[in-house]
Amino acid sequence: MTYPPPSGGWHDPSAAAGPQSGPPADPTLPMAGNPIPTQPTSADPYAPADPYAGMKSGDPYAAPGYPPAGTPYAAPGYPPPPGDPYAAAGYPAPAYPGYAPPSSKTNTLAIVALVLSLIGFTSCITAPIGAIMGHVARKQIRETGEQGEGMAKAAIIVGWILTALLVLLIIFYVVMIVIAVNSDSSSGY
Repeated sequence: MTYPPPSGGWHDPSAAAGPQSGPPADPTLPMAGNPIPTQPTSADPYAPADPYAGMKSGDPYAAPGYPPAGTPYAAPGYPPPPGDPYAAAGYPAPAYPGYAPPSSKTNTLAIVALVLSLIGFTSCITAPIGAIMGHVARKQIRETGEQGEGMAKAAIIVGWILTALLVLLIIFYVVMIVIAVNSDSSSGY
């Protein structure tokens, strides 16, 4: 930005000297090789060094023995996770035969089977469907390890009991109808 030439007796020294040979000096640069003093930090220079500083995990909830998040499993000082198929020799996976960790998910088919079996008290036709679905749910629970074994058993028991009562009721009605038909034909009218 240029200003109008000075009027009067004032003289601009930079205008008379001609073009400058370089930019003006930066006041933040060190002068004559002297280093810029650093700002004070909050770190205590007399505090003892932490011998475990290199081993700390960034995640305070990380499982012990696992590398921090984002660190590959082959990081020095960290063993591979259990059950890793690519684990180095010397770290066998823990084997607990017959014990699967409990799953927090309940088998949906077991819930549906129990509901259908209980609705069988009023509709009678859904009880055998609930019992059959209970058997299928128990098979799925054994394969997947989900929860809901008790509901599946209850669906099977309630469903088959109500189905048996329904069959007995149908047999009773058929017998009563047969007796009623035979008693009318034997009266001789």
